[in-house]
Amino acid sequence: MGIREEHRAQMLREIQGATLDLVEEKGMDATTIGDIAARVGISERTVFRYYSSKEHALMPGQQGLIDALVACESRHGNAAGILGDLLAVCRELFALEVAESDFRRISRLMVQEPEMMRVATRQERNLVEGLSASLAQRGPLRPIQALLVAEVVTAAWRVAWQSFARQEFEGVYSDPTGLFDETVRELGKLFPGT
Repeated sequence: MGIREEHRAQMLREIQGATLDLVEEKGMDATTIGDIAARVGISERTVFRYYSSKEHALMPGQQGLIDALVACESRHGNAAGILGDLLAVCRELFALEVAESDFRRISRLMVQEPEMMRVATRQERNLVEGLSASLAQRGPLRPIQALLVAEVVTAAWRVAWQSFARQEFEGVYSDPTGLFDETVRELGKLFPGT
């Protein structure tokens, strides 16, 4: 990694860390971009160079998830196979999200801060819309099939996150990736062949 990439990665971490600190201290509604910039010692404009909003700074992994799923090229020609490929991408990103971000802090905030759930819901809508449009455009899925697959993938991501957040809030240590695997197994039991 070059100096420029290292600086960018460091700045991303600092902004996200400051955002998490402030939301934990003041709450989501009371935290502003100005507060975040002041905490890091940069201008508001610089914050916007790295993140489009305080919500994006708080949960940056969501955009990466959307980008990766939309870019996923399935080797299957049916809904079940495409769903399996997309869930595999989700699992990889779930593990990466756990390793590279303040996953546990974000999960606790999801339970404690009602606005966080609204932010997550908006991001999930963006995921469903982007993924379903991409799947329908590429084929072989019809638009309604593409929408169903996108909704199921998003639901699996959400259920794994919520299960982890609930356990974290209750003080129970859990393996986030294991919870994602359990979510997918349960999905397969409910809908055999997926």
